[in-house]
Amino acid sequence: MGSISLMGPNQRARALLLRLPPRSSRRRAPHTAMARRRGSKGPNPDLSRALTDCTRRGDSAAAMAAFDNAVSDPDAPARLAAHQYNQLLHLLATADRSSFPTPAAAARRVFDHMLQAGAPPSEATITSLARALLDYPDEAFHLVATMKDKHGLAPRLRSYSPVLAAFRRAGDASRAYAVEAHMAASGVSPEEPELAALLHVSSTAGHADKVYEYMHKLRQTVDCVTEDTAQVLEAWFRTDKAAMAGKPQWDAAEVKDAIVLNGGGCHQLGWLGTGPWTLQRVTSGPHGQCAGCKCRLASVDIDMDKTHRFADSVAALALERETKANFSHFQEWLEENKEYEAIVDGANIALYQQNFAEGGFSLTQLDSVITELRGRYHGKWPLVILHNKRIAKLMENSSDRHLIETWRANGALYTTPNGSNDDWYWLYAAIKLNCLLVTNDEMRDHIFELLGSSFFPKWKQRHRVKYTFNKGKAVLVMPPPYSSEIQESEVGSWHVPMEEKSGDERVRIWLCIGRTGTCKVPDKVPTTNGVVQEVPPNEASNGVQQSLQEDKADSRTGKRKDRE
Repeated sequence: MGSISLMGPNQRARALLLRLPPRSSRRRAPHTAMARRRGSKGPNPDLSRALTDCTRRGDSAAAMAAFDNAVSDPDAPARLAAHQYNQLLHLLATADRSSFPTPAAAARRVFDHMLQAGAPPSEATITSLARALLDYPDEAFHLVATMKDKHGLAPRLRSYSPVLAAFRRAGDASRAYAVEAHMAASGVSPEEPELAALLHVSSTAGHADKVYEYMHKLRQTVDCVTEDTAQVLEAWFRTDKAAMAGKPQWDAAEVKDAIVLNGGGCHQLGWLGTGPWTLQRVTSGPHGQCAGCKCRLASVDIDMDKTHRFADSVAALALERETKANFSHFQEWLEENKEYEAIVDGANIALYQQNFAEGGFSLTQLDSVITELRGRYHGKWPLVILHNKRIAKLMENSSDRHLIETWRANGALYTTPNGSNDDWYWLYAAIKLNCLLVTNDEMRDHIFELLGSSFFPKWKQRHRVKYTFNKGKAVLVMPPPYSSEIQESEVGSWHVPMEEKSGDERVRIWLCIGRTGTCKVPDKVPTTNGVVQEVPPNEASNGVQQSLQEDKADSRTGKRKDRE
């Protein structure tokens, strides 16, 4: 066995093939299920076994020798199996250049044989071939760009990624931009590795506007960045081009309005300020204050355009499933009654932990939540959504009737009609009015699955207020005071969170990037689309998170659906 390691590639391939008995002495097995299990699939089973062994060892040279031996055999089929071509190309794409320095030439030869034999390539075939041609990025890009016209194959992200990586290595910004343009035309969106490549070539070329563009695309694509991307960003902000990019003066009101329209966390109006940048790797405090520049991190929501589209999609689904006249009436009523800071899922709160012998529909719990909200919003009443069948029964009790009449008198109650699902009503109201939603409902039921919105989780994180009770008093758990995602401030500084595998926000590292003296602690509580996202801590909040975790595991929590 030790002597085989001293053989050349052709000798190793022949040794693998010579371990098998001669072709003439092999018994032709009948085409039974047992025979298929014992043999190799497709033509050239000897080659398949040799390729499997070469793949296990990563031996591209021996694999090509086995390929040459197979295609030169007059008794072998002229056409290899598709998986054999793909296996060869994959080996060549991942070949160690020190032991096999010519993978591109070998890959071209394999692909030419495949086409001449009439074997149809797949997207994986073209992708592997492009990866083997990374020393010839123009040729690789041409392969990917023409795969649809020539072979009827739609390129995927993995088809473009190696080409972008090659242009990144070559420092060719214009061709990298051409790759991205082709991706967009093919309906393929870049992810972090591709955006890091585009950022790198833009930074190297000194294209400040393109760096700014790709930073925002990165912000829209990922929450936190890898170490590789962080180093690309740091390298850019240390350049003279970065120091010169920007403007010394800007309209502060315009910037603030843009931040509100974008949901907070960015304005997208271009580089602000001039001069060298200061870079630090820091952590943030529990309330979102950057330990480096002392700026307050923002609580980022979906932008106003997405909010409107989200509300419209919920309304469209509700109108399909609810009695149209009922929900249309609610929409009209809401248009005339917009001044709410919070929507309250009444049944979820009144039924909270009431599944026991003496439990029931607790208006006392609901009233406690309303009282807490009014205290936080200077006496303003929230909007409570309750089902009509609940109201009819509650009105029989004098104390409950007094509460309901008080809520009605102050415009704090909307009763959904018989046959309706009140989930549609409180969800639509919270989105339409862009305000907070008080509920412990995880919103995982079928109606929420119908939404199919990529931004629903972000909306829920920023708008849902959870609750528990401490000695009968409601304790509200507001949305997190800041978002762990890339942020651009109103003074032009940037904060970029890095990956933290532990999930512990206290130890997450942030890139703090700003010009000298640009950050300051804000005088007012930050808002997102006009919604206050941070409130003073409540003295009853001690132990809230632990209590909520216990509630989550408690089978008595949850909400019965209010239907007729």
